[in-house]
Amino acid sequence: MDRIRGEFIDIIEWTDDGRDTIVWRFPRYGNEIKMGARLVVRESQVAVFVNEGRLADVYQPGTYTLSTQNMPVLSTLKGWKHGFESPFKAEVYFVTTRQFTDFKWGTQNPVILRDAEFGMVRVRAFGTFAAKVVDAAALLRELVGTDPQFRTEEVGEHLRQLIVSKLGSALGSAGVPLLDLAARQDGIGRQLADALTQELTSTGIAIPRFYIENISVPPEVEAAIDTRSRMAVTGNLDDYAKLQAADAIPLAAANPGTGGDALGLGVGMALGQRVVQSMSGTTAPSAPAAQAPAQPAPGPAADVPPPLPTAPRWFLAVAGQQQGPYDESALAGQVAAGNLTRATLVWRSGQAAWQPADQVPELASLLADVPPPLPPQG
Repeated sequence: MDRIRGEFIDIIEWTDDGRDTIVWRFPRYGNEIKMGARLVVRESQVAVFVNEGRLADVYQPGTYTLSTQNMPVLSTLKGWKHGFESPFKAEVYFVTTRQFTDFKWGTQNPVILRDAEFGMVRVRAFGTFAAKVVDAAALLRELVGTDPQFRTEEVGEHLRQLIVSKLGSALGSAGVPLLDLAARQDGIGRQLADALTQELTSTGIAIPRFYIENISVPPEVEAAIDTRSRMAVTGNLDDYAKLQAADAIPLAAANPGTGGDALGLGVGMALGQRVVQSMSGTTAPSAPAAQAPAQPAPGPAADVPPPLPTAPRWFLAVAGQQQGPYDESALAGQVAAGNLTRATLVWRSGQAAWQPADQVPELASLLADVPPPLPPQG
């Protein structure tokens, strides 16, 4: 059937009915093309002729009747000095030049960032990006080779690895304090898009859009940021000392019957006074000697809330190796990186054994957009 099709069909075209094919080779028996054959190149496509492994003519969108006049490179390679030989052999590749916008990326491992205020900090990030072909000949030469089809998943992993390798240097060169990263995500994304496009020049691929959806830090850094924010809200050092004393009340309440209520309140007040002294450069006067036994401080007010619950920390089984722990925002990055699927084994404190992720109710929202495994192919 392919041989009959090659003998009678003289139209060379590609009607792309998928959303994930970047390069497609036109199937022709013996790669034979007749004199006067019509080449149809649609919008968002480029056609490339290859002669015996060597790139020849490249055609932009339009309709062409093949002749020596519009095949200068191939005519030279074939040695057509006095006319067009029919049929002739050549491979025809169609390359999609539209944007592919459904790429996801994420950091499998933390990226080390040096911050002037917090020192060395481990950060994780995830997001999406778009890619498109800007030089079809370079793509065929560097990545495709002789493959009859080249799909998005084949280039996606290469791009994700490159992104992670560039993320740390982009964050460092941006010089953005850790506290301002969220507000500067768009600018950092544009900087990364430019850096990636420059790196990919030899492959004919560009990154027109790059989005950072989330940048997360370890829980201890989050706690330090929260403390800094509360200090800014209080407005002065005296109020900060009171805030520290208030923080000690729930701790004291956790030790009833042992004098912990008075002790906790005293520790909180002392800590607040030390912060005031260290930040103001003065020393508080010594308290007079006690004239009578100290009376126990009143118990905590009834309307003081208990401590906030601790967010669960998850471990993953990836390629037979235990990874983690991860908080919820870091798990989202693992989903984007493809490391957390419905079948991935997970564990957290309180579980009797490892379980597939799709059997854990707490992870249902994270896996809502993750497709189930493909059914067995019959």
